[in-house]
Amino acid sequence: MTGTTAHGTPLTPMAAENGTSGLALPGSVPWRAEGLLAPFVAAGLLVAADVHVARRLAAVVAEADERVLLAVALAVRAVRGGSVCVRLDEVAALPVDEDIATEGAASGSAASGSAASGSAASGGAVPLPWPDLAGPDGWHAAVRRSRLVADGPEGPADRPVRWVDGRVYLDRYWRDELTVRTLTAGRVVAASPSASAHDGAAVEGAVLRLFPRADDERQRDAVRTAARLPLTVLTGGPGTGKTTTVARLVAALASTRTGGPLRVALAAPTGKAAARLQESVEAELRGLDPADRAAVGPVRATTLHRLLGPLPGTTTRFRHDAGRRLPHDLVVVDESSMVSLTLMARLLAAVRPGAHVVLVGDPDQLSSVEAGAVLADLVAALPAGVVRLERVHRFGTELAELAEAVRRGDADTAVALLRAGGASRELVEPAGPRPAAEDLGGLRADVLAAGRALTEAARTADAAGALTALARHRLLLAHRQGPAGVAWWAAVVEHWLAEAEPSWRGRAPCAWPPGTPLLVTENDPVAALSNGDTGVVLDDGSGGTVVAFGDPAAPVLVRPYRLPAVQPVHAMTVHRGQGSQFARVTVLLPPAASPLLTRELLYTAITRAREHVRVIGGEEAVRRAVEQPVRRASGLREPLPSSVGTAPRPG
Repeated sequence: MTGTTAHGTPLTPMAAENGTSGLALPGSVPWRAEGLLAPFVAAGLLVAADVHVARRLAAVVAEADERVLLAVALAVRAVRGGSVCVRLDEVAALPVDEDIATEGAASGSAASGSAASGSAASGGAVPLPWPDLAGPDGWHAAVRRSRLVADGPEGPADRPVRWVDGRVYLDRYWRDELTVRTLTAGRVVAASPSASAHDGAAVEGAVLRLFPRADDERQRDAVRTAARLPLTVLTGGPGTGKTTTVARLVAALASTRTGGPLRVALAAPTGKAAARLQESVEAELRGLDPADRAAVGPVRATTLHRLLGPLPGTTTRFRHDAGRRLPHDLVVVDESSMVSLTLMARLLAAVRPGAHVVLVGDPDQLSSVEAGAVLADLVAALPAGVVRLERVHRFGTELAELAEAVRRGDADTAVALLRAGGASRELVEPAGPRPAAEDLGGLRADVLAAGRALTEAARTADAAGALTALARHRLLLAHRQGPAGVAWWAAVVEHWLAEAEPSWRGRAPCAWPPGTPLLVTENDPVAALSNGDTGVVLDDGSGGTVVAFGDPAAPVLVRPYRLPAVQPVHAMTVHRGQGSQFARVTVLLPPAASPLLTRELLYTAITRAREHVRVIGGEEAVRRAVEQPVRRASGLREPLPSSVGTAPRPG
């Protein structure tokens, strides 16, 4: 059975027995493409979804040039991988997914000749048929003249793909990027003194009062910048005092405002990060003078989605936008490295022109799971308004040394520090991909100690004790599936617990005994729970259970029947752990060939630990991680196109 697309390209049905999903066209059996795109799928550079989107878009305008479809499919792939766009002159260097390549070779790919025989599955290079770039009929020219593509910033607004300075975008991401570029460029221009809501002399007095130490100069600079500029980016590694600076910055601006009380919004990308922000700011404010505390008033941190007010049925449209601005005078966003391009565009569009924005975060951590590396791009691109804190106040020296070596990309030092060990760090090099418990250093002991503490507190309905125990140890991984994935190691942890803890033996797979740690996997405004929140199942003292969430000092109890989607969390991805801190962290690295093994992943995992980090993996994997930074393509670091005026309405 065969078929054709609207432009006549033949398709063949995917064999059902190969276990892959293929390219599914509505109302038909799964398909896969022949022709130019097929070897790219076979090599693992594209997946079926990339091709499917490209063909569906091409069908709308009967685009028959498969070079254009390849460019569109690569733009879809770019977003899937976290980039905002793709440069056609750089795509030949894109990494190949060897797992997908292996599947393609095993299933008898439609790719012809050398592309199939030279796939990554066979261990050789992948000779892909890249189109010629230059010339009047080259790849660039074909893409630019396509009716599917808007050529340049001033091109038609009704086309789904856009070409800008050699970069190919899905148009909605171009519009989001342009919104961020335009609004941030306008905000790093200093407001006129007459327009400022803060008395300059009073601000300087507050700065000196709140940051009296000689080595607080960077913190003082942050407050001065936030008072002067509509946009400030406050960066720094763990323990450099970012949250302390935020709390005192808010106090300084609140106590020196001349036009009425300062309306402050504190926000973060996840519920867990928002809770930590509120706890830290409240703790810092308690140590200030009563007058400063009174000027700030009560503080409440929330998620960015809740701040903007999501509209029903969508994750990218909000009640607050360019037509209905947020009422706040100061908007502070913590963990900004986790904010996607789309969400940043929505936030900046919703902030009123006279308000000030402070973006706080560590640009060396993992970026959002969605498209964009906004914080890192802004730190690199902004001509003013960026303040980096460098002096470490609370991060242990051994952990700080290791994190700094990873951040710098110094693999020799990182390996040497891990091998040297110490009270706060260790390297465990297992003999194989599925090592025995005794070959994993103290991992099993840490898991059982945390599990017993959770269970003991949960049986006595001690919510504070259970939530404290929840932050005692966390196992972090790069992958969700496979021998180095969350699913596998969560099962290993459950097996260890069942061996050591009677209450875990013989339970039904769906049962949650007291002491079970849970992870929320969807937002639920009614229950006031967010995707990423973690809690512990408690015995309620009457034969039932309740789940504790939040701050150990003020736990929130939720009945199981009121929970949104949740799952046990005996292990989690490093991305999931971002925004959280644990006393002890074990990071289990995947094989060195994993495309997820990056500098940002290892740095983020290490900096989740307050007291001790255990890295399980070979030297090759550690070196590969340190030496392989994430590269996300975008145009945020490029000059704003001269033809662009005001920011477009976000897509």
